[in-house]
Amino acid sequence: MDHYDVAIVGYGPAGATLAHLLGQCGLKTLVLDRESAHYHLPRAVHFDAEVMRVFQWIGIADAMEPMTAIHPGMRFVDGAGKLLLDWPRPQGEGPQGWRANYRFHQPDLEALLRGRLAERPEVTVRTRCDVFHVEDQGDKVALRFEDMSCGRVERVTAAYVVGCDGARSLIRRYIESGMEDLGFHERWLVVDLILKGEKPELGDHSIQYCRPGRPATYVRTPGKRRRWEITVLPGEDSAEIAKPENVWALVSDWIAPDEAEMERTAVYVFHSLVAEDWRKGRLILAGDACHQTPPFMGQGMCAGTRDVANLYWKLALICKGKVTGAAAERLLDSYESERKPNAREYIATAVRLGGLINTAGTEAALRAALPSADGSARMESIAPPLGEGLGTGETAGRLFGQPRLSDGTRMDDRYPHQFVVVAEAGLAEGLDLPEGVALVTTADSNAAEHLARLGARATVLRPDRHTLGGADTAEELAALFALVLPNPIETQQPELV
Repeated sequence: MDHYDVAIVGYGPAGATLAHLLGQCGLKTLVLDRESAHYHLPRAVHFDAEVMRVFQWIGIADAMEPMTAIHPGMRFVDGAGKLLLDWPRPQGEGPQGWRANYRFHQPDLEALLRGRLAERPEVTVRTRCDVFHVEDQGDKVALRFEDMSCGRVERVTAAYVVGCDGARSLIRRYIESGMEDLGFHERWLVVDLILKGEKPELGDHSIQYCRPGRPATYVRTPGKRRRWEITVLPGEDSAEIAKPENVWALVSDWIAPDEAEMERTAVYVFHSLVAEDWRKGRLILAGDACHQTPPFMGQGMCAGTRDVANLYWKLALICKGKVTGAAAERLLDSYESERKPNAREYIATAVRLGGLINTAGTEAALRAALPSADGSARMESIAPPLGEGLGTGETAGRLFGQPRLSDGTRMDDRYPHQFVVVAEAGLAEGLDLPEGVALVTTADSNAAEHLARLGARATVLRPDRHTLGGADTAEELAALFALVLPNPIETQQPELV
């Protein structure tokens, strides 16, 4: 029977990204998915700089960027078209080393993820394989699945199983987790059109139409693709409203049938759920298997990518025997304790936003619910820290930016998958770095602006680029060194600059 370090059930963006990350760390990884190919129609349409940074780690960012569309921001308007609230997104390279936001076509991303994964010998991908039995045996997990191409039942074992298998997760059923309900459950019609020609009046901004009768959302996606999301009212039949003649009537304020082709229509029930248990023994959840969000923040796929970025290096340390026993259990426990509050904050904000889109008819209501720092009618992006976990102090668990080194290299390209000290040059003098920890200073990079945002003279970054905490003295920095773990990959000790 074949044995793997990690078996991933589900081959969507979260599962594929996790497979890349584990493969880079040298883990023998199996991916199982019941479908024969990735879904060919649009689904997720947005990701942010944090996600693009993860794509940088796995080597697809440069190929993905040309396939994306610029996203200048979101605007909230009332039924008459009056601007109620603006949510601008900065353009150009931001703190993460990439643009703040991207619009994309999910099949493009999935094709890229899968194509590049074929180049990783550590990863085995089995499609048309339906997992139907999972047994945590204490020292390993036994899985049974049917190869649906030939009807043969196969058995494998793995040290850990990660369920990236979506909202109806089989792995979540084996964990027997309940779901916290944040109270948002609504039907929305999603309409994807492909323009036949140019239609610049639609614009590049996303627009939230806060119409009391039937709220709607417009999204510009790459190329000539455009999306509308429209509320389905109580009593309306989901199948009936998705018929072409009814869809064209609903989008008639923006576009006519002779101006576009209908690529897809579907009625979705948007949920707001967070799994109560993200892990049980050797079974772990990630992505939609452990949280589901309304789409108003564009954070569904982003949350799943954040999950696997938090998880991969912890699994690598444990599977390689670098962290064992009780320490390994604490490290795996930190996955849920860190990620759940962050994911929940995004979902709660999306729920609040959805409620405003449905009910708010005034600028005052939006300002009160979504205040900006300067009191203007602008919304600002949130960046909640991780929950309690591996770091210490108020600045622990913050996502740190990606300094550019003096030769223009992005930090993560120079020091992938390892712990990094970022410090003021003066504080870094004479440092006795822990083994394998890299050093980036204000003398050899633009780290000063990143440290200023954190409000500290130095920090220690984990492989996922969240902070272990901030330090203003050599003693405080030494205290952070005590929290450093081995790197998930083998590295050479850098020379001090």
